[in-house]
Amino acid sequence: MDNEQTAQSRAPSPAHRQIWQLIEGNRWRYALAAITLFLATSFEFLVPLIGSATIDHVLDSDSAGVNPLLDRIIQMLGGAEQVSLNLWIPAIAMLLFSIIGGVFNHFQKRFAATASDGICKQLKDRLYNHIQRLPNRYIDQVETGDLVQRCTSDIETMRIFLAAHVVEIGRSLILVVTVIPVMLVMNATLTLVSTFLIPVIVLFGYYYFKRVKSIFKEVDESEGKLTAVVQENITGIRVVRAFGRHDYEIEKFSKPNQEYRDTNIRLIRLMANFWAPSDLLNLAQIGFALVVGSYMAAVGLTTIGTLFAFLTLLNIVLWPVRMIGRILTDLGKTVVALNRINEILAEPKETLHDKIQLRPEQPISGRIEFRDVSFAHAEDKQTVENISFTVEPGETLAILGASGAGKTTLMNLLLRFYDCNQGSILLDGMDLKDLDRSFIRQQFGVVLQEPFLYSRSIAENIRFGAYSASQQQIESAAKAASIHETILGFSEGYKTEIGERGVTLSGGQRQRVAVSRALLSNPPVLLLDDALSAVDNETEKRIIETLESRRGKVTTLIVAHRLSTLAHADTIIVLEKGRIIQQGTHDTLTKEEGLYQRLWAIQTELQTKLTA
Repeated sequence: MDNEQTAQSRAPSPAHRQIWQLIEGNRWRYALAAITLFLATSFEFLVPLIGSATIDHVLDSDSAGVNPLLDRIIQMLGGAEQVSLNLWIPAIAMLLFSIIGGVFNHFQKRFAATASDGICKQLKDRLYNHIQRLPNRYIDQVETGDLVQRCTSDIETMRIFLAAHVVEIGRSLILVVTVIPVMLVMNATLTLVSTFLIPVIVLFGYYYFKRVKSIFKEVDESEGKLTAVVQENITGIRVVRAFGRHDYEIEKFSKPNQEYRDTNIRLIRLMANFWAPSDLLNLAQIGFALVVGSYMAAVGLTTIGTLFAFLTLLNIVLWPVRMIGRILTDLGKTVVALNRINEILAEPKETLHDKIQLRPEQPISGRIEFRDVSFAHAEDKQTVENISFTVEPGETLAILGASGAGKTTLMNLLLRFYDCNQGSILLDGMDLKDLDRSFIRQQFGVVLQEPFLYSRSIAENIRFGAYSASQQQIESAAKAASIHETILGFSEGYKTEIGERGVTLSGGQRQRVAVSRALLSNPPVLLLDDALSAVDNETEKRIIETLESRRGKVTTLIVAHRLSTLAHADTIIVLEKGRIIQQGTHDTLTKEEGLYQRLWAIQTELQTKLTA
């Protein structure tokens, strides 16, 4: 029952309700657009009425009095006699009304465009904000290219619809409620002849609206896959070149590219199958009205001026009605795009709602305790199991283990990238699950296993964790990470742009910049996840000495494979297959038979051979 209710709550609302909710906050702009559209339409269809009145009541005086509406228009222009002597009067009036109609059209498009751009900006902000707060489990599963597609192409699809077609729906309704009554007043029979195919055109458009939704969804999803392949390839272009995998990657790209082309061609064919019959129906309606209207004028059932007005008004009406089909098909695209965006927005954020999120008033001292912690990325495989240890404030804990042993997982659990399935993790005696995530992350200075740097200056990257830091503080953090002298060696020093992901720096330089960033924030707890793997021994020694100088002030957790990096730690834990198999100091573990002793012997032997 609960699953059914959840499915119903996530089921998409009808198209008109989704659009109505979407324009909330900008409805007044659309109201102004509708008002100016009504005025523009009124002036536009006054133009053919003036022409019709001039033909029937001035050029053909025998038709005078046949139509009271046209008589009234001639009287407003000064009377039949006055107009017959000054034919420039209706010409100027028609020109003036056309200009006024054009001005109102400009304003209605301006109001609609401003509203649509505002809506899409708000939606992009909301979507981007939501993505920033999605749990890691979701981010791990979704393709980056597909997220980019939803944040860009799908929103652009919506923007086009909101800017042009929402107002066009209003135009069509206005024309139906204004022009058709005027035509009925002029000649009811000719009105029926001139509009009997309009319902067929609308129903034809609705039929294609139903079909285009499913195909456009396929087009959108195939474009998302294509974007994902491009994004992944560009990100890893150096790996592709290093292994000479150009041909493989080109072939890999060709498959989603072909799928996108094929689905797009299906969509184009569908639209072509819509437009051709739609144009035929419109031309048939105009042709039928022309033939029947000409006959009626010839036998005296209507006047030439009325026929002129009908044909002109019919062209004014048929274009928006014809556009109803286009609007409905584009509405199908928009609904698909909106549903894809709402799929992301429907994903729950990582902030908990069933507990009060605590923000302690007292500063965090840095005491960390794991109590029987177990966690699994997948239900059938535990990543870490029954992990228990304690780190007192100011102490250093080192974590050693083979790849996949669970070292990085412990770091991720501390940062609440994930929550443990069993057990508890305490920070100063408080369960992390009861603490606000943003507060938790403010207590940690982090150097991730793969340090990420932005395409900005070195100074901006170091300042990332402490925006208010002064240049002096930045340089002090860089010195602590042994990168200051290297930075000064660059042509622009700390202002040097380092390219996307820090590509212009070496691996060791990227790590040291990341260490500087972590140290600058001056947190109570420092997490170094294999942060010194790419630096040389001498640099590593200097950084370790810096960390040693902070002993007693900053709680430090270090993940590393070099035992020399771990030797100074107060406690070392050795992980194997997600479990702690050894725990102690460097001195005790080197004397205790086990994995640590074997690794120490191997690394010591290698070091001896290298220095011999």
